[in-house]
Amino acid sequence: MAFENLSDKLQNIFKNLRGKGRLSEADVRAALKEVKMALLEADVSFKVVRQFIKAVEERAVGSDVMNGLNPGQMVIKIVNEEMIALMGHETTELSFLPGKAISVVMMCGLQGSGKTTTAAKIAGQLIKKGKKSLLVACDIYRPAAIEQLRINAEKQQIDFFSLGDSKNPAEIARAAYAHAEKNGHNVIFLDTAGRLHLDDEMMAELKEIKAAVAVHQSLLVVDAMTGQDAVNVATEFDAQIGIDGLILSKMDGDARGGAALSITAVTGKPVLYVGMGEKLSELEQFHPERMAGRILGMGDVLSFIEKAEANIDMDEAKGREMTARMKKGKFDFEDYLESMRQMQKMGGLSALLAMMPGMGAQVKDAQALLDDKKLGQMEAIILSMTPAERTNPKLLNLSRKGRIARGSGVDIAVVNRFVKQFEQTQKMMKQQMPGLLGGRRGRGMGNLFGGL
Repeated sequence: MAFENLSDKLQNIFKNLRGKGRLSEADVRAALKEVKMALLEADVSFKVVRQFIKAVEERAVGSDVMNGLNPGQMVIKIVNEEMIALMGHETTELSFLPGKAISVVMMCGLQGSGKTTTAAKIAGQLIKKGKKSLLVACDIYRPAAIEQLRINAEKQQIDFFSLGDSKNPAEIARAAYAHAEKNGHNVIFLDTAGRLHLDDEMMAELKEIKAAVAVHQSLLVVDAMTGQDAVNVATEFDAQIGIDGLILSKMDGDARGGAALSITAVTGKPVLYVGMGEKLSELEQFHPERMAGRILGMGDVLSFIEKAEANIDMDEAKGREMTARMKKGKFDFEDYLESMRQMQKMGGLSALLAMMPGMGAQVKDAQALLDDKKLGQMEAIILSMTPAERTNPKLLNLSRKGRIARGSGVDIAVVNRFVKQFEQTQKMMKQQMPGLLGGRRGRGMGNLFGGL
């Protein structure tokens, strides 16, 4: 997952700061030198890193911080605030023309950046906002791209428009606009062609499209895994055609994170969304303060809750029952299985733990614990238990575990590991849940965690 290495390094640096009762200027400068190296290794622009460290140091060595009761925490707070500023301060929403006017959104990017999938992802999210979108195939060079957009449109229940590959993209854009006027669409997404590299032909084509229709927003999709190359691509696109916002795709991969931390600072353009997977539901709005929280190990509980509310399909009565058991520390394998299934819909346990304060260290363990194959194995183990065993895990002696292993087609060692993991998760969630189950949005959280 993006930022994993950076997050681990920063948390180790700050752990040392917290452990000191008082800080000297030398302590702060030594810590910031380590922060600088961690950011450079994450592929953050050298110029951006230099400005960032300078801004933090100027604030961190002031008398208010150095003479405070907890200077270590103050330094961390300053790093967090400067990191938020680096990524754009505020969340930027995709804007639309007022009233019944049609907003044309041109999706740009290099080939393979994820434009086609991202267009369908955004259009799907806009349904909840009352927008009627039209996905338009303007990539006439790859028949597969046209078909991919059509399939994604169908999955998202979004209207689709194509003239095949016989017309040029500017003509297709004009025809799509006329179609939208007749059919009551108020948002058009133009899925344009990309190239493997920047070239004049691609830029000329995009300029022709902008001349043919009134493009309201030009959004650039860049692959976060390409690091500083993504920043360079964004700079060139903006210089050539002008872009209004950025989308970082493949943030769920092993990206070092430099693009997310550099791209707004270098281009001056806001990041609107981040792609967190290939599924059409795996697109998140970009919140600078939440992203900074994830990087620094402070968690991102708001995104966590929003994911829960958007994906949980458990009925309310069942959710309340599971929450009650959760609060009493009484939950069983049936609850556990249900919770795991709900978590898979939200991107998996590792994705959720990454959003929880102080849980970053458990992410790698979670990835090993719960991939798709192991979920199937886990289900087979639970379904091989008797109803009494599922509701009372303490019944599982050696003889019963042997029978369960035979029934699920696994070695008894696998059953033992699974039972141990269940007990560890049970213990971990009992410690975490009292705070997360409270508050105004606790019911959704309770529905999710009732069985952990």
